[in-house]
Amino acid sequence: MLGGLSFPAIALLMAAGVLLDLWWGEVRRWHPLVGFGNLAIALEHRLNQGGLRFARGVLAWVLAVLPLTALAALLIWALALPAAQAVTHTLMLYFCLGLRSLREHNLPIANALAQNDLPNARRLTSYIVSRDTTSASEIELTKASAESLLENGNDAVFGTLFWFMIAGGPGAVLFRMANTLDAMWGYRTPRLLQFGCAAARIDDALNYIPARLTALSYVLLAPGLQGKRRAWQCWRTQAPAWDSPNAGPVMSSGAGALGVQLGGAAIYHGEVEYRPVLGDGPPATGADIQRAWQLVVRTTALWLAVAGAAAALMALRTLTEITHA
Repeated sequence: MLGGLSFPAIALLMAAGVLLDLWWGEVRRWHPLVGFGNLAIALEHRLNQGGLRFARGVLAWVLAVLPLTALAALLIWALALPAAQAVTHTLMLYFCLGLRSLREHNLPIANALAQNDLPNARRLTSYIVSRDTTSASEIELTKASAESLLENGNDAVFGTLFWFMIAGGPGAVLFRMANTLDAMWGYRTPRLLQFGCAAARIDDALNYIPARLTALSYVLLAPGLQGKRRAWQCWRTQAPAWDSPNAGPVMSSGAGALGVQLGGAAIYHGEVEYRPVLGDGPPATGADIQRAWQLVVRTTALWLAVAGAAAALMALRTLTEITHA
């Protein structure tokens, strides 16, 4: 039981949360994660100064995440009616998911590239990545979008679903807040290197299992036996060279599943950063953005199917025990 709900109920609510996200998308005003981002900015400005930057970063993380997670758990506990608990779990998951947002931010890039509208594609891509897109080519824009889709499929979807299965709505809230702080504070710049270290390491820990389940899912959903072997081989050989212990498995297996080449050089803050190559095949082109989106959608369906099957088996086992009691 979790917050008064069984795992079969949690699996059902997980599907409901995904459907709500696909139907409504992100709320345009008063989004909780936007408010949390503003809180993170205020804490960083207030605490990231003077000495003991690492300790200050730990304190900022605790102040940002733990009270809100506790509040979410307390809200679930305080609700007496199971139906109210179920609705609250579902809404918490809905606010933490970003599946439809991935589509809304990335497919317009594919459409712009299909129309040979590089200026618009560069503008749209600049909204979702921190690299410089001012003079990016079609291949560079495609790599940026596809990498974002594959990695954020884990960060904004599968990691959230994993922690929802573990701890319901409060688990999803905890994960998304931790992931948001890593995205805001986890940069290796002079200002954030020490302050954001704790946020980056905590996110690595929370994401360790979800990222590998995501990578495995990409392998399983690669087309044909050859595609699955290619995705697995890319994961095993290319992921260790990637700086991030979780992005490496996710993006290498995803690129291998798509049969394209990602990674390589990219411009960050005016300097060229030479990143390891990901995947195996020709350089990605605009049409591969749509294929990356479809891989994320199929992976979501796979996770929902596995959770549903597990819930059905648990319910059947319970029914059998009751019948033979």
